[in-house]
This record gives sequence, structure tokens and C-alpha cells, in this order.
Amino acid sequence: MPTALALRHLAFEDLGLIDPWLRARGWDICTLDLGVDETARVDLARVDLLVVLGGPIGAEDDALYPWLADELRLVRERLASGRPILGICLGAQLMARALGAAVRPMGVKEIGYAPLTLMPAAKDTPIARIGRQSVLHWHGDQFALPAGMPSLAATPTCPHQAYMAGPHAMAWQFHLEVDAARLEQWLIGHAGELAQAGIAPQTLREQARTQREGLALTLDGVMSDWFARLGLDR
Repeated sequence: MPTALALRHLAFEDLGLIDPWLRARGWDICTLDLGVDETARVDLARVDLLVVLGGPIGAEDDALYPWLADELRLVRERLASGRPILGICLGAQLMARALGAAVRPMGVKEIGYAPLTLMPAAKDTPIARIGRQSVLHWHGDQFALPAGMPSLAATPTCPHQAYMAGPHAMAWQFHLEVDAARLEQWLIGHAGELAQAGIAPQTLREQARTQREGLALTLDGVMSDWFARLGLDR
């Protein structure tokens, strides 16, 4: 049975739709809660897919969260191994940092459902499966592109929304994985951030309701394409 390991920073920012997608294909899933669980016990050689999830902290906040250094070590090790890794939001930023790129505040928050502009470089990648589907954006930081890696997607607020560090390493600044049926957990957990940004929870509820079916189909398309390329769909 293949095994996926999720590195989680916040309880409700979990695998979301990726969890049932993997389980339906016979995958076993383990979750490690950063800052609580011991990272030294992780044996990446036994992990077939590493997913580094999102969270509200900064990718360079080592002074505030010393365990970030250990997580960054795991990300670097995985990238160097050439084995599958998916980074989402903070996870994508940590991958960029591990590859030598900076992560900095944008000066504004990008929160809500909106489509991406796919870049020409996305044409022959799994990211192309997103098309015009709106995705959930929820971030205030952005990564610089690692050397030699083009941007695969953009929004007017954030020009770098996705990249791939080789066929095995995919990074999303946005969220395809969030289950609209569980968005209320995000609205509660990030209530302060929403209030500060002047965003009404009802706006996000309505957006999620209209995008729910399309997001599930898009998540399936992107993951199926990626797994087929990696030979993980056998």
C-alpha cells in the first residue's frame, strides 16, 4: 500500500479533497503536526508522496518557530531525492525557500475564489488542467521563483502562483484541496484575519457553494495527470 505523509501546520488546513482522492486509490495517509510531533522520526524513504500543507505563519519565521528549520530540512531532503512532493501555500513557499528563493510579504492579502491566468510554461504540466476554474486564494506572502523555474500561473495580485521543480515536485500558492463543505472551519479559524481584511464570511460561503463541483473535478484532473506522469496511478 503506497503511503502519503502530510506535514500539517494548522488542524483545519489539512489534505481536504486530496484525502478521499488518495484513499479511493488505495493509499495509506499519515499526518505529522509540526511543532508538536517529532520530525526526527520521519523516514522519507518510506514515504511515496510528501504533501507540505498551508498555514498562517511565514516561511522564514525560524526565529519565532524554531521547528521550521527541521521542516525545511525535510523539504530539502525530499526535493533532492527526486521523489514526489506537493507544496500548498506555505508548503509551496517552503519549497521555494529550500530551492534558494526568498519569501516576502505582498503588502496586501489575497483572499477569495478567483481564476488563475495560466502562463505559457504551464501548457505541458498538470497545472494546465485547472483552465479557467476559480481556486481559493488565502495568503499574504509570495515566493520568488527558484532559479530556472518559470511561473506557471498568476493573478493580478500575485505573479507567481505555481511552479514545478522537476516532474516530481509541484507547488501551488493557491488552494485546490479545500473542501467547500468544510470551509466553515477556515472562516472560524481565520475570523480575525477576515475582519482585518474587511471580507465578510458570507462572501466566501457563496463563492465556495458555486465552485464546489468544479473544484472537485479540477483537483481530480490535476492529481490524475500528475500521478500518471509519475507512474503512481498503477
